[in-house]
Amino acid sequence: QVQLVESGGGLVQAGGSLRLSCAASGRTFSRNVMGWFRQAPGKEREFVAGISWSGGRTDYADSVKGRFTISRDNAKSTLYLQMNSLKPEDTAVYYCAADSRRSDGTVVPTDIPEYNYWGQGTQVTVSS
Repeated sequence: QVQLVESGGGLVQAGGSLRLSCAASGRTFSRNVMGWFRQAPGKEREFVAGISWSGGRTDYADSVKGRFTISRDNAKSTLYLQMNSLKPEDTAVYYCAADSRRSDGTVVPTDIPEYNYWGQGTQVTVSS
């Protein structure tokens, strides 16, 4: 079992920054590939960023490349998402997710079914 709790969401003006955190407990954090997803009102949940076991490999959605940075601190069992140059279209509920079933921790999946544990989400609202 893996428990995930997101924090750091809020209201920010366009061009501003936020840092999301995801505190994990349960299964050894360093053996989970981790990801951030988001879901805007009326839209499907989508991949934002993912990171390998060691943090040596990352992947991003095209819409956030160059603006968002995913990172992890395995000693603290915490995942982060630094979001800069925020846009109104970044408004969504952001979810932290863990893929605990992967034997190759260097692979970063982007599909929702690959992740088997999810947090409850944190709201990010970007005003224009």
